[in-house]
Amino acid sequence: MAYNIALVGNPNCGKTTLFNELTGSNQYVGNWAGVTVEKKIGKVKSSKLRINIVDLPGIYSLYPYTMEEIIARDYIIDEKPDLILNIIDGTNIERNLYLTVQLLELNIPVVVAINMMDDVKAKGDKIDCDSLARDLGIKIVPIVARKRQNLDSLLLVAEEIIEKNISQNHKIRYDYHTTKALKKLEQIVLKYTNDNQYLFYATKLLEGDTQLEEKLKISYDDITKINQIAISYEDGSKYGDRETMLADSRYKFITSIVSKNVIKNKHGSVLTISDKIDMIVTNRFLAIPVFLLIISLVFKLTFGKFGSTLKSFVEYGIDNFIALPLEKVLLENEMPLWTHQLLVKAIIGGVGAVLEFLPQIMILFLFLSILEDSGYMARTAFIMDRFLRRLGLNGKSFIPMIMGFGCTTPAVMAARTMENEKDKKLTILLIPFMSCGARLTIYMLLTGMFFPNNQGIIIFSLYFIGLIVAVIAGVVLKKTLFKSNKSNFIMELPPYRFPTLKTMLLHMWEKCKGFLIKAGTIIFSMSVLIWVMQKFNFKLQYVANSEESIIGYIGRFIAPIFTPLGFGQWQASVSLITGLVAKESVVSTMNVLYEGNISQIFSKLSSYSFMIFTLLYMPCVSAFVSMKRELGSWRWAMGAAIMEVGIAYIVALLIYQIGNILLR
Repeated sequence: MAYNIALVGNPNCGKTTLFNELTGSNQYVGNWAGVTVEKKIGKVKSSKLRINIVDLPGIYSLYPYTMEEIIARDYIIDEKPDLILNIIDGTNIERNLYLTVQLLELNIPVVVAINMMDDVKAKGDKIDCDSLARDLGIKIVPIVARKRQNLDSLLLVAEEIIEKNISQNHKIRYDYHTTKALKKLEQIVLKYTNDNQYLFYATKLLEGDTQLEEKLKISYDDITKINQIAISYEDGSKYGDRETMLADSRYKFITSIVSKNVIKNKHGSVLTISDKIDMIVTNRFLAIPVFLLIISLVFKLTFGKFGSTLKSFVEYGIDNFIALPLEKVLLENEMPLWTHQLLVKAIIGGVGAVLEFLPQIMILFLFLSILEDSGYMARTAFIMDRFLRRLGLNGKSFIPMIMGFGCTTPAVMAARTMENEKDKKLTILLIPFMSCGARLTIYMLLTGMFFPNNQGIIIFSLYFIGLIVAVIAGVVLKKTLFKSNKSNFIMELPPYRFPTLKTMLLHMWEKCKGFLIKAGTIIFSMSVLIWVMQKFNFKLQYVANSEESIIGYIGRFIAPIFTPLGFGQWQASVSLITGLVAKESVVSTMNVLYEGNISQIFSKLSSYSFMIFTLLYMPCVSAFVSMKRELGSWRWAMGAAIMEVGIAYIVALLIYQIGNILLR
């Protein structure tokens, strides 16, 4: 029999880190809120029992305001896990305990893990975990998840409660009026369910949770009684709001036990290291220059001599240890010419053209991992909030948009954490303008040929143009489709932390693994397909002239569309089509079709125009499907694709035509 443990906690409390340590999984861990947007399941690797751990999205409460809270609440209520493992950030214990109190109302066994105890100690605070456990009536274990401290003890406590089916009697104390109202509501709840979660149902009804009323199928007469109880509860209160009153009752209880069991540093007003760093990186005048400086340094190191040297090593290895030996074997065995062309020119040439850029991609993702894990990326959301408000968004949109620089698909999925539906849709529409890692291979190929001495600057300009286009598109959409779109932005800034080597390498490997899988599957398949379509016509007859082939015919048909943009060759047109499958396919397709003559056909200006178009036109199929799912309809997804292609065409046209005028 397998037991289920639900991993629940506030955003950025260390849930996913703990999940990875207990299960050996490689889930994404970031030092910002909203990393987990769906529940993830893993098996505990070192338990004597068969235990599944479900990592639920980070939430602040069980009231269903957001998608995360709906996912978490529905799983806990409907699936009824054997135990809830509640992770608490020890540096923000009062706020975290609010969710704990709600979890205790569920009458499901709860074990609390107070995480980040090293940070608590560094602040000079002390938490009496044993006394706090007695006051709550549950087991509490202090841990440091990222250092694996006390995780074995935590697992043993959880195993004991599950194995022995130990029941817990929580000791939540509400004020008199709240207790009285809940007792009345419990009597109504018991008419519709014999579930032992009646206290939780009562609190939800007192808060005015209409979804729960529908779920329990409460009659009209009893809903009237519930409303009368709530009105009576609100009478005489200075708040006059049932939800606020219940929250106040919980916080009074939390304050009473925290004041007894937590000793704060008397010198709490002393600035921490995080505070001192934030005085610079979040400064009103210095924040943007510091951000641009950091990003420019990342690009300089990635595309400068260091990154280029590593790329040359990979290129040398592919040519001298794979291509040449294979070519020699083929010649010695007198293999047919088509075999030589397929294996060496198409497969190794196409896949190798993409793999050459692996070192630079690894370097870029390593730096981005450092910025994320250190906590700096969370600050960028805060920095950009004022700017994003001009687009009808808020700082929370910046997190998915920044993720878009890695891959559009998870970035689009990350936008589902946004509470405001208009915010969510507008963010998803703008994410594709953030240049994903797959497009980077196209930039590196062409800038290496036409801008070898200014590669970093040219690539940086592409990323910058993507941001500018997103701003302009956002302003237009704000004034048309998303009028009067206002929303609040509240975000907790996590403390700065030194990223662990394991985490950084894990992040880098996860990104590069996807790149390698694409190279071994999609890019491999596309290289073979393109070669076949280049060598045969529609009658499946071998042709010597590629223009007479299947792909040549398709390319020549659409090529005139791109002539005003500077790349009206049929090969370039076909490359853009294959890029819809995967952006890396553009590189492999061009390498197969141009047969190493790209530098002789493109000019500096036309190559830049081509890069601009690939930057802005619609993302790959995977991202497009994700957009459809999150936007809710094909109409929205198709509209987004048409908008992106249209913008890409206009911007590339302007750059090429204006560039031609200036260069005359």
